[in-house]
Amino acid sequence: MRTLSYRITLRREPEGGYTVLVPALPGCVTYGKTVEEAIEMSRDAITGYVESLIEDGEPVPVEDDLIECRVTVEAHA
Repeated sequence: MRTLSYRITLRREPEGGYTVLVPALPGCVTYGKTVEEAIEMSRDAITGYVESLIEDGEPVPVEDDLIECRVTVEAHA
């Protein structure tokens, strides 16, 4: 067994709570009422996603060579 690490993005929803996206795992999306719950739900979603890939004989994506940064721009709207 190996340990895998994935970035997640939490998006605050207007009706409350947080949607969680896992960019490296297309379609791996979950939700939590709080940040803590959203993070915990992401662990469950990622685990299920990866287990499904393994069962289907598909490659498991990794983010080993990832460089992440934030870019800020000014928009004249």
